[in-house]
Amino acid sequence: MKPSLTDTLCTRCGLCCDGSLFGDVELVGQAEATRLEIMGLEIEDNQADGDLLVQPCAALQGRRCGIYAHRPKCCRTFECRLLQDARRGAVTIDRAADHIAEALKRIRRVKELLAQLGQRDDRLPLKERCTEVLAGEAEAPREVNRKRAELEAAMSAAETSIRKTFLDGGG
Repeated sequence: MKPSLTDTLCTRCGLCCDGSLFGDVELVGQAEATRLEIMGLEIEDNQADGDLLVQPCAALQGRRCGIYAHRPKCCRTFECRLLQDARRGAVTIDRAADHIAEALKRIRRVKELLAQLGQRDDRLPLKERCTEVLAGEAEAPREVNRKRAELEAAMSAAETSIRKTFLDGGG
């Protein structure tokens, strides 16, 4: 039996769950939020928009969902642009895998720079981690400011690639 596209691509990726694509996931109603909290996941109570599942998702195990059968509706229905393109034959599975590898490489570089700048809290979404570091003291030593500039460029390149490949492709 041939594996599904999600088995082939999504399990190599995980960017929709690891805080690289999104900072949170919208939940459908209190019952869904409560069910996920019982499973040990962190839920943010957002009065204006409803409850949110905080990213990176604590249920992510490597590149696979540890609660796949019980994942939120938003997660069940989301398909990134790359998966959609592969489904309709606009990109081959091998090329899609190359795109995933490239995105993971860019993100790995951003995380290396974050660690070099002292930001090791991997419980925060990637963009939030970068924002914290880049908002640091302006009168930092020259080497720190050089690393921050490198981080800003690396994150900008990663975001552009992610938007083009995995999201809507727009600005």
